[in-house]
Amino acid sequence: MYHIPVLAEESVRGLNVSPSGAYVDVTYGGGGHSALILEKLNTGKLLAFDQDPDAKKNLPDNDKLIFINENFRYLKNFLKLYRVIPVDGILADLGVSSWQFDQAERGFSTRFDGPLDMRMDKKNSLSAEVVVNTYDQEQLLEVFKLYGELKNARRIAAEIVFHRQNADIASTEDLKKVLQKLAPRGKENKFFAQVFQALRIEVNSELEVLKDFLKQSLEVIKPGGRLVVISYHSLEDRLVKNFMRSGNFKGEAEKDFFGNTLSPIKQVGKLIIPDQIEQESNPRSRSAKLRIAEIL
Repeated sequence: MYHIPVLAEESVRGLNVSPSGAYVDVTYGGGGHSALILEKLNTGKLLAFDQDPDAKKNLPDNDKLIFINENFRYLKNFLKLYRVIPVDGILADLGVSSWQFDQAERGFSTRFDGPLDMRMDKKNSLSAEVVVNTYDQEQLLEVFKLYGELKNARRIAAEIVFHRQNADIASTEDLKKVLQKLAPRGKENKFFAQVFQALRIEVNSELEVLKDFLKQSLEVIKPGGRLVVISYHSLEDRLVKNFMRSGNFKGEAEKDFFGNTLSPIKQVGKLIIPDQIEQESNPRSRSAKLRIAEIL
């Protein structure tokens, strides 16, 4: 299985799909969420983005689907190209697919030895190996502190700089060996997950891409249309939560002269997380948070 879609029914329900509407799945992956949207369409269209060429292997033979092999930070450009602005709703599942995690050569997983890659888009020149072996100590400190939220980020950066003087840190196993002594006892898995997360976010500019996407969503979704986002770590979720609350990333809506809120977007319902059954059947869903908003 390429990828078990997380919160599939809940997220597609949140889109409030109209059979004749135009929708976007900006993180196609294994196509699980898209398949549910397509089932609900009659004369409508679904545009699906994925920058990973491997995602093409999962495309169904369906003339309602347009696949765009690009990063979703180019959302508005491609919707203009296909003349589908405005759309009725957009869904984003920000997680790395199970397929990508399970491919050792992609370097995403702490479980397999593979090259330090972590590029979602293989055309990207910046890989985790480049970050680890060329960033100076202060740059590395920033990456692990900001994106991994690691308390010992300074020691991690120093250890990497010290070890790479003798030989490049080229594989995921090399990196784990270098940092093994810094992993808190009993919490090794969490520690390395945070280290790998930090590198992955840096390599793929994930937070900047997310900000670009969220800002563009206001320009391409029609009033009354829905924005549905599934996030997996606090950095992403904070951006999404603040944006859905206020239309900006500070989370504080602007007000007019009379004190009325001027937010261009409003939250729909409460935060949704996977139930115990889903968490047990798909452990990667455990950290998922689903938020739904409507454009005003």
